[in-house]
Amino acid sequence: MSGLFSPGSVGSPVVEATSDQAFLGALLAVESALVRARAAVGMAPPDAAAVVTEVAADVGRFDTDDIASRAREGGNPVIPLVAALASAVPREAADHVHRGATSQDILDSALMLLSARALDLILTDLARTERALARLAAAHRDTVMPGRTLTQHAVPTTFGLKAAGWRSLVLDARDRLIDVRASLPAQLGGAAGTLASFRTEGAYGRGGEALTSAFAGELGLCAPTLPWHALRTPVADLASALALTAGAHGKMAADVLTLSRTEIGELSEGESGGSSAMPHKANPVRSTLIAAAARRAPGLAATLHASLVAEDERPAGAWHAEWEPLRDLLRLTGGAARDGAELAEGLRVHTDAMRANLDRTGGAITSERVAAELARVVGGAAAAKALLTDAASRARAEGRTLASALAEEPALRDVDITALTDPTRYTGFAGDLTDRALERR
Repeated sequence: MSGLFSPGSVGSPVVEATSDQAFLGALLAVESALVRARAAVGMAPPDAAAVVTEVAADVGRFDTDDIASRAREGGNPVIPLVAALASAVPREAADHVHRGATSQDILDSALMLLSARALDLILTDLARTERALARLAAAHRDTVMPGRTLTQHAVPTTFGLKAAGWRSLVLDARDRLIDVRASLPAQLGGAAGTLASFRTEGAYGRGGEALTSAFAGELGLCAPTLPWHALRTPVADLASALALTAGAHGKMAADVLTLSRTEIGELSEGESGGSSAMPHKANPVRSTLIAAAARRAPGLAATLHASLVAEDERPAGAWHAEWEPLRDLLRLTGGAARDGAELAEGLRVHTDAMRANLDRTGGAITSERVAAELARVVGGAAAAKALLTDAASRARAEGRTLASALAEEPALRDVDITALTDPTRYTGFAGDLTDRALERR
């Protein structure tokens, strides 16, 4: 995969961890784990487990392109892979390759193994992002900037609170990924999810628990209560957590894209991209790529959720439809996590622009506070609103500040208008909220 159409994920650790070669290695790891699990419960000789494990570990001896082309015959790559693995080991060991399993057992388990490795990489980048955002939030706890609602100035806020909000989303994503990572299950059910062939061979324990537990343990995955061939909760949960993670990064990216506009200029990326036609531009490339990933992720997650509607004990098409969207979603989220860490670590905060933008409305950004204070001075909310509306109208028409217009009102002679219209004095509990958010670890 060259990555010409995927600049947001190309070169990320997750791309390498989900490559065709990595997937082939995961399939082989699952096949060898099954033989070792069988040996652990007395269903296969230890020598067979050892030789299958040794051969399966040499991924390079298996032709990925050949297996991929032959996968079309049976609808999945496990069938040709099993044939190749069995032919690569002595006959007495070959008899134990894939014994009792179905293709979906191997492929589902391999996808969970691949996902576990990818999630570990994503979580590492989330930790970087969280640390960088915590530093930003603490450093700018009291850095006042315009709060915006429906694209317009609303009331003042602080950049520290904004960064703390981004961090909160990243931590939400982290918590969900950790939960999902801890619950990723191996798959072992046999032809129709009854483990019938294993019982015939003498698998012991209630419902073949010993074999299933041994198999899951070999892979570092959870032992499922039931085979989940047609019960796709693990994939749906994984999809949801990945889409949330992409979206959490997307919120940060959307804010950076808005606040780095030329006419706003409150933020800029540490290393911006250039333009092929306009040399003066410094494009917010990382935010752009993250935003693109966040827009694609929900669609991929929807496809994976659609596979919950799986007929029979093993469905035709439902689990097949998961493979590519799951890998794409892992890669998109992995790329967004990498870019998010780099974005947060290099983000430049332009406090002078924030202050200048606070003053763009001549103090009108404090009108909520002014209205509340004036109501106590001029005899009620209605009178205060009328006075403030008139003063604001005159200030706009004459191109001056709200404070200067209010200063002309006789009823306000004893009011400190300058302090009342100072946006830095109207940030509510922004500092306390930031502190509270930073207490979360």
